[in-house]
Amino acid sequence: MEKPDNLVGELISECIAVCIIITLGNSAAAMYFLYDPSPYQQAYWGLCATWGIAVTLAIYVTGSVSGTHANPAVTLALVLFRSFPPRKAPLYIVAQVVGACIGAALVYQMFQPVIDAFNAAHGLTREGGGAAGVFFTHPGENITPGRAFVNEIILTAILVLGIFAITDEYNTVAPMANSSALIIGLLVTTIGGAAGYLEGWPINPARDFGPRLFCYFAGWGPAAFPAPMNYWWVPVAAPLIGGAIGGALYRYLVWNFLPLRRNGAARGRSGPPSPPGGLG
Repeated sequence: MEKPDNLVGELISECIAVCIIITLGNSAAAMYFLYDPSPYQQAYWGLCATWGIAVTLAIYVTGSVSGTHANPAVTLALVLFRSFPPRKAPLYIVAQVVGACIGAALVYQMFQPVIDAFNAAHGLTREGGGAAGVFFTHPGENITPGRAFVNEIILTAILVLGIFAITDEYNTVAPMANSSALIIGLLVTTIGGAAGYLEGWPINPARDFGPRLFCYFAGWGPAAFPAPMNYWWVPVAAPLIGGAIGGALYRYLVWNFLPLRRNGAARGRSGPPSPPGGLG
């Protein structure tokens, strides 16, 4: 039986990981939305890279303790396809959401005067959604909630497919452990660069839900929940479905055919084949 203090440490690590991601990522979003001229409006790749490097940092800080799921969609996929204990999953997800709330609170602490000045200058209110894009996502131009739902399934499936490949001990072309964090960060950056304008590429239920929950109590109210067009559930449900699909694609269409796995030998060791573990 696992020692309780190990689980506590894992939950703290998941909370810290998501807090790092949201603090840095939402701060970059604040730089994008609140300043004119913005450092990112004409260099959007920099915004994407900030999110990606935040993910890399979070993995380096917490990966040895919890594996740095940092995403309920990843946690679900690991339960379904990599033997992560189901009893831990709800606790991991709660820790991830708490970390996202704390991260949003830290961003609010830093940028609150800038948020208020931005809204005043543009005749906006928090209840009307002023500066909400700093914290949580919404559909972009010409994107309906239904379209966003499908988009986020696709993008999260790509994310989890990539994570499974990058962290697979049987995959001979995958990076080794010390560089996998950087490649996962680049994967997040690439997804944002490819499709971020569609609906802000949440690809992570905690990344959207946690800041949205904080903002509901920080004055945004109905702009956060239920949000225009009752959108709040889309960046929660779609990534969970997409993560499960991405995990299934890797498990059944790639993992089954890896030569090392079929030969029963992972990199550097031999033994019976089994699904590899978490992200760390």
